[in-house]
Amino acid sequence: MSERIANAALRQKVMSADDAAALIHDGDQIGFGGFTGSGYPKALPGALAKRIQESHDRGEKFTVNVFTGASTAPELDGALAAVDGIGWRMPYQSDPQMRNKINDGTSFYTDIHLSESGMMVRQGFFGNVDFAVIEATRITEDGDVVLTSSVGNNAVYCEVADKIIIEVNSWQSEDLEGMHDIYGGFALPPNRVPIPITHPGDRIGDKFLHIPQNKVVAIIETDGPDRNTPFKPIDDDSRKIAGFLLDFYDNEVKQGRIPKNLLPLQSGVGNIPNAVLDGLLHSDLEHLTSYTEVIQDGMIDLIDAGKLDVASATAFSLSPDYAHKMNENAAFYRDHIILRPQEISNHPEVIRRLGVIGANGMIEADIYGNVNSTHVMGSRMMNGIGGSGDFTRNAYISAFVSPSTAKGGAISAIVPMVSHVDHTEHDGMVIITEQGIADLRGLAPRQRAPKIIENCAHPDFRPMLLDYYERALRDCKFKHTPHLLNEAYSWHTRFLETGTMKLS
Repeated sequence: MSERIANAALRQKVMSADDAAALIHDGDQIGFGGFTGSGYPKALPGALAKRIQESHDRGEKFTVNVFTGASTAPELDGALAAVDGIGWRMPYQSDPQMRNKINDGTSFYTDIHLSESGMMVRQGFFGNVDFAVIEATRITEDGDVVLTSSVGNNAVYCEVADKIIIEVNSWQSEDLEGMHDIYGGFALPPNRVPIPITHPGDRIGDKFLHIPQNKVVAIIETDGPDRNTPFKPIDDDSRKIAGFLLDFYDNEVKQGRIPKNLLPLQSGVGNIPNAVLDGLLHSDLEHLTSYTEVIQDGMIDLIDAGKLDVASATAFSLSPDYAHKMNENAAFYRDHIILRPQEISNHPEVIRRLGVIGANGMIEADIYGNVNSTHVMGSRMMNGIGGSGDFTRNAYISAFVSPSTAKGGAISAIVPMVSHVDHTEHDGMVIITEQGIADLRGLAPRQRAPKIIENCAHPDFRPMLLDYYERALRDCKFKHTPHLLNEAYSWHTRFLETGTMKLS
C-alpha cells in the first residue's frame, strides 16, 4: 500500500499504530479528524486506548483531551471512552460510551457551535494542541494530503498542532481527489476578509491539504471502512413531517418568497431528513442545490436522478451501501459534491448570503418556540448542538422537526417550558411534528402558543397544554410571555418521578 505515499521522505515515517501511540502521553491534547462517522482515524485511537488501559492497570494516570470535527465512531470515541481515557471533549459527539462518560461526570464536555470550534482553537482558548491525527487516501509526491470522506477541522488542527500523525487508508477511494476544497484564508480580527462564496458550487481553495512536512512524526497504513449504520426505513411519522415541510416550501414558492427550485437546502441527519429528501426525489422540482454539513443517502439519490446540481458539505454521512457506491463512483460524484472545512460549510456569513433553507431535529420545544436540541430532562446530554445553531440563526428559513411524542407516548415534545434552551424563540421560524406545522414568523408569544399547541402537540397532551396556557394567561401578572413558574417544569419532574408526563 506504500504506493499511496508518493513522497519519499514521508514514506520513511511509516510505523505501526502501537509505535505511533507510544508518542502520546498523559495530558496531551489531540485534534482528531472525523465528522459524523466519516474520515476519522481508525487504528491510532484503538492503540492509544490499549496504552491508556495498560497505564491505568499500573495505577498511573493517563487521559487525553480530544478535539474532533464532530461525532466520530466506536473505534475512536467509544474506544477511548471505554478506558476512561478522555479527560475533556469538544465540540460534538454521539457515541453511547462517550455520552455515558459525560453524563456520569468522568469526562468534561464543551458543546460548541461547529462553525466556531476551529476559530476558538486558533484563538488559543484551549491551550496548545500537541497532535493532529488525520486520515488521508493518498499523500502526493510533494507531500500534500488528499483527504478522505470528511474535512471537518483537519486543516486547523494541522495548522496549530506541534506534531501530525497521518493514517493512509486504502479503503477510501483515490478518486476522492478533486472533491475537497480546502480554503486557507482564515484569520483572526482585525485581519479577516469576506468569504468569497456566492453559490453553493463555488470553489475557493485547493484540492489538497498542505501540511508542514517537518511536523509529521508518524504515518500509519490502514484499510478499514467508515462506520455508519444503515438508516431505518422511513416511518409514517417521518413521511407526515416531510410532507408538511415540503408543502410549506411549495407555499413559499407560490407566495413568491423563494424561487421554484427553492434555495440551497440544509438538513440534519436521520430519518426525517431522509424522508424530506425522498419527497424531493419524487417531486417535480429540478436544479436543486444544497449548502449543508453532511451528504446523506437521499442526496446521492437526487444527484443520480439529475435533480440536485451541486451539494456542498464538510463530510459524508452515508449508509454502508451508499459508502460503497461512493467509493465505486467517486470520480462521477466529485463533479457534484464539494467537501469543505466546517468553518466554511457552517459559516454564518455564507449561510446568510446564500439564503439557506434549514431543517433540524429537536428534543423538545415549548409553547413559545424555544427549542432544546441537546439535553433530556434538562440535565442528561444527548449529543450536542452541532451545526443546528449555525444554520438556524442564519438561515433564510429555519425549521425544527420532531415526532410529537417519545418513549411510547410518555413524553411530549411540546412542553410548557423547555428544560434546556439551545435555540431561543428569536431563532426558529417553523416547528413541525407529525400533527402539523406552526409557522411562527411575525408572531408575538401569545400568538405563537395557541398555534404550537393546536398544530404540533399530540392530542394526548393538547388539553394539558391548553389548560396550562389559559391559567398562565389568567394568573400571570405580566402578559407578554405568561408562565406559571411553579408549574413550568412540572411535566419533566412528573416524568422523572413516575415515568410519564401524563397526569394520572
